[in-house]
Amino acid sequence: MYLLTIALFFACTFLLGFTLSAFAKNSDNFLERNLMRLGFGLSFMPFLGIILNIIRIPADWRIIFLLSAAYPAYYLIKNYKNFSFSVKLTKSDLYIFAMLLLFAVNLYVYMSGAFSYPYLEDDDSWAHAFGVKYVSMNLNVFDKETDYVSYINPYPPTYDILLGILHQTNDSVYWTIKFFNALIISLSTIFFYFFVKEISGSKDKALFAAFALVSIPAFMSHFIWAISIAVPLYFVAFYALERIKHDKKWWIIAGLVMATPFTATPTHSTYFGLFFVFYIAAKMISQRKLALYEWLAGIMGVAVSFAFWWLPMIKQHGFFGTLKGLGILVSAGTGAFSVGGTGDRVYTVRDFLFAQSQNMINNPVGIGFVLSILTIIGLVFLFLKLSAKGDEKYWLAVVLAWFILTFYAVNATKLPIKISPFRAWMLLAIPVCMLAAEGASGIMGIAKKISGNAGKYILLILIIVGVYFTSGQQKIAVNTAQWPPGAFWTSGEEVGAYIWMYQNLPKNSQVFTYWNDGPIIGMDMYNCHWCQDIRSYMKTGFNQSAQQTHDWLKSHSYEYIIIDGQTMKYFGAEETNSKLKGFGESGLYRPVFQNNGAVILKV
Repeated sequence: MYLLTIALFFACTFLLGFTLSAFAKNSDNFLERNLMRLGFGLSFMPFLGIILNIIRIPADWRIIFLLSAAYPAYYLIKNYKNFSFSVKLTKSDLYIFAMLLLFAVNLYVYMSGAFSYPYLEDDDSWAHAFGVKYVSMNLNVFDKETDYVSYINPYPPTYDILLGILHQTNDSVYWTIKFFNALIISLSTIFFYFFVKEISGSKDKALFAAFALVSIPAFMSHFIWAISIAVPLYFVAFYALERIKHDKKWWIIAGLVMATPFTATPTHSTYFGLFFVFYIAAKMISQRKLALYEWLAGIMGVAVSFAFWWLPMIKQHGFFGTLKGLGILVSAGTGAFSVGGTGDRVYTVRDFLFAQSQNMINNPVGIGFVLSILTIIGLVFLFLKLSAKGDEKYWLAVVLAWFILTFYAVNATKLPIKISPFRAWMLLAIPVCMLAAEGASGIMGIAKKISGNAGKYILLILIIVGVYFTSGQQKIAVNTAQWPPGAFWTSGEEVGAYIWMYQNLPKNSQVFTYWNDGPIIGMDMYNCHWCQDIRSYMKTGFNQSAQQTHDWLKSHSYEYIIIDGQTMKYFGAEETNSKLKGFGESGLYRPVFQNNGAVILKV
């Protein structure tokens, strides 16, 4: 079953990517053009679901697959006689294989960490479980019921609609979220490599930058939130923008794949817009031309995202209602560009230089000593090359522009203009890795002049070892540690009760709770969180008799009811114990699990 879901993911993303890029000049390298098609498809697949929903077509995986396969099937039938295939390895392929090894290592680390404990982590993941389950069952993100789903409507549903489409082909929300969250983040390695190669014109710099991205603690833990899909798609969009120099038609592809980053998260959709503006500014200043097609792509991306998501949300909720739904509170003296974050603080030099093995789980901070030194060296080489001409000057200008933007963003906690500074660490990591690649390339070039290739490769080995011990080791430690299950739990024994439920009850058993049904859905059981009658009974049913409760549960096909620590905290210990006593005396319920954190009863 899980293999079907994985196959669906790669089939839909590849086929959609093939369709989007078929009319423009692709890379001559077989691996590059096909790996990047995964990126184009990943960028468009969730937005395709939104487009279908707005014209009242369900986001059903079968419809998505048929639409994805339609043009490739036509192309295959039309051109099958012209197909020829031969394998010829090139130097570029060897670089790509090395990059794919980095991707595999990254994926292994994230998977190992994500599945090292039998629960979802922190609070965001349980809320996303609602959205993923809702989309998988209702196939629509514009229904009124989505008002009761945390990260859908007016919050952009990109993350949940993608995972919801995939969850339609398996029985586990838990596995779907954990597996594909780790996979999508890991795909950053592939997309980043090809973007850096395209903009810098150097496979060496691209491969080192990819290695740095895999190693740097600040870039993307396996934390489950919508940012997991937003940032990897930055690289896809900018790769498409870079392809415009080969074929002007790429502006259309770039515009289409930019729609999803613009509808991913409030913070990182905004940051994507800022990345684009700084990219365009650096390009126009360094190349002294308008960058017309890049502007057209940006305008198209904004227009499409507004037409299919933001304007419908403003129409439905109003402008300020939409901002409130996004968690952006606008009042006197503040604005949309003065948004704090839960982990914001003032950072010191030590935070940048010395990565820690114990760190924040949602957005770890820190660069690491060797990568920090290489970044400084990269800045020195950058300023020494300011008089350069052509593509090199342009590449350096973009890196510098992004570094200025993100360094300010991370350090903006006490400043009037800010957007969740602690969440900007993963964005700072992008130009840092590009600068580190420039720095490493520069000093290895010097080493080669002094002592030939031997000196160059000895230095490279020393750098790799240094990066591993001062950045990579710390990143691995954070991402393979035991992360907490969230702040709402009342005890470890309560968590243990839900783990027992996940491990022992049949998948999608209907389980009722009087308080928090996030853990029920997140642990692969089912309770209709968005159903009005269920929500009402959760508030009023506690005062009913054991017989009345039994009759209601049976009428709604519930198989189990859980009374947990959260229920006791909300309704009170005396009332909860009285409720359990009544259940026991009625003979209508059979205990199947009990500890100090919860009691699970079979109806």
